[in-house]
Amino acid sequence: MDVRDRHCLVVGGSETAARKAELLLRCGAWLDVVATDLHDGWSRLEGRERVTVVAATFEPRLLDGKAAVIIVEEDFNAARVIADAARARNLPVNVADKPALCSFILPSIIDRTPIVVAVSSGGESPVLARMLRARLETLVPAAYGHLSSLASRYKDKVKAAIAPAQRRAFWEKVFLSPVAEMVFSGRDAEAEKQLDAMIADGALQALPRGEVYLVGAGPGNPDLLTFRALRLMQQADVIVYDRLVSQPILDMCRRDAERIYVGKERDDHAVPQEEINLMLVRLAKEGKRTLRLKGGDPFIFGRGGEEIETLVEHGVSFQVVPGITAAAGVASYAGIPLTHRDYAQSVAFVTGHLKDNTFNLNWEGIARHDQTIVIYMGLKGLPLLCEALIKHGLDATTPAAIIQQGTLPTQRVVTGTLTTLPALADAAGLKAPTLIIVGNVVKLREKLGWFQPELHSEQAHRTPLETPAHLR
Repeated sequence: MDVRDRHCLVVGGSETAARKAELLLRCGAWLDVVATDLHDGWSRLEGRERVTVVAATFEPRLLDGKAAVIIVEEDFNAARVIADAARARNLPVNVADKPALCSFILPSIIDRTPIVVAVSSGGESPVLARMLRARLETLVPAAYGHLSSLASRYKDKVKAAIAPAQRRAFWEKVFLSPVAEMVFSGRDAEAEKQLDAMIADGALQALPRGEVYLVGAGPGNPDLLTFRALRLMQQADVIVYDRLVSQPILDMCRRDAERIYVGKERDDHAVPQEEINLMLVRLAKEGKRTLRLKGGDPFIFGRGGEEIETLVEHGVSFQVVPGITAAAGVASYAGIPLTHRDYAQSVAFVTGHLKDNTFNLNWEGIARHDQTIVIYMGLKGLPLLCEALIKHGLDATTPAAIIQQGTLPTQRVVTGTLTTLPALADAAGLKAPTLIIVGNVVKLREKLGWFQPELHSEQAHRTPLETPAHLR
């Protein structure tokens, strides 16, 4: 309904009334309001200069010249009197939380102007509709409006170049091609160049250019994915993933996409890195949208830099989506802040991967009392790591923790000191993936540990008092 520059009536001055008024103001309406006073939310409305309080109580004459009526009134009978008066004048009327009195409803809206998506339960469950809208918000990029505008600008050019029977297929190909991703990532000039090329090539005969999405999947919990990561996961043609990508995250990928496992375990690289690099090139050149899904963040011990170097050398288009690195995600779920004014003013990320049973680390820069040390891939070398940190200046009693499968329901945290942690981890039977945190911030875990996953199956029969303190 077009209400631009038309007058509407809102009965009620509550916060709910303000939210409904906001929708009308966004559409360019002028509002007459019936209320004794207005909630503070009204003062924050964009376009509030188009709002006028005309009366403290409703009178039928206030309906004269109105395009629509919105009523926010707790008392059903009072609301019905106003609604009946509006219906008698054939005016569209909406009554908050009283669908039986409504002649129109206000759905939850996903606004990607000029694209608008509405979600409604017919007034039966507005909270559920809002929850569904929130989920859809993650699937519909904010830049969808820009994509629609691009299509509008090229509409005449496509009509001139593409036969009527082929236009629908052409636009479907465009919207599923890298053109859309270029717009979503702000590369408008590149998108226009690609669209021009598709039109010039006749589109239907041209193989869409492939692209690689280098996406960080985070530490394992699917709730920690970014909106962009989820969107690319659900549109990729091929998924190339490693062993640190959890099954719940894989389940959120496009169902019919081809899946290629390239996991690398300790001392067992299923696919050498060089082959992975070239595989990404080959898949993209075949015209496939290729998702390279990595645990954590691709640029923190993820070898993502090596992969995109190869893509650049072969002229393959790509984009990078950062993920929550294990250090940030796992530490948060373990209740261990990586920095703290009283305990640590800096943090160092290092890899504990052994080569020839030794570490190639800058121990002087790492072993500092005012610094938190986060060690990736250090389970196998844990005893040597602890010995080296003590040897290079840290106290043997420095607090330390090792976390297995952090952020997941199977998370386990073992805490101790540099002296005791190796034996405690061994006794607990921990297995990769793990993360090690060393520093005085570990002292805060007992106080700040908020995430309480189910006990590991090995200890499910124990009561809290029977469970060793370092495993709680």
